[in-house]
Amino acid sequence: MNKRRLISWLAVVLWLVIIFILSAQPVYKSNGLSKGIAERIVKAIEKVSPEKNINIDIFNHYLRKTAHFLSYMILGILMMNVLKALGVKGKKRIAIALVVCVLYAISDEFHQLFVPGRGAQVKDVVIDSVGAIVGIGICGICRKMS
Repeated sequence: MNKRRLISWLAVVLWLVIIFILSAQPVYKSNGLSKGIAERIVKAIEKVSPEKNINIDIFNHYLRKTAHFLSYMILGILMMNVLKALGVKGKKRIAIALVVCVLYAISDEFHQLFVPGRGAQVKDVVIDSVGAIVGIGICGICRKMS
């Protein structure tokens, strides 16, 4: 196996593991992590724009959903990269990347059924899938521009 293929596979596997580990966190730990980040962002916004009154709970909710989107956008890009390294071309590459991302999103939500305080949400699978589509689309645009 050449270096490019190996590195591409390692990047995908590492990213899948990161998603799994984050999903395995009990809700109190996961929410605490994102709420801490949300509080820092809100404080920074309020310094620049003191008249803003941001509800931290609502902001945290959107931050968590954005994290879903971005993590699967990255997964979509990584999948396109590994499939390219394997020589898969065109619509077949797009289809395989999308199927893998959507199936992983479904399995991730199923996995969360067994994590304290977490649950499976169809809307998260949709958000994840849209993120993957955007990542795959970014790869398509970059390919056409090069």
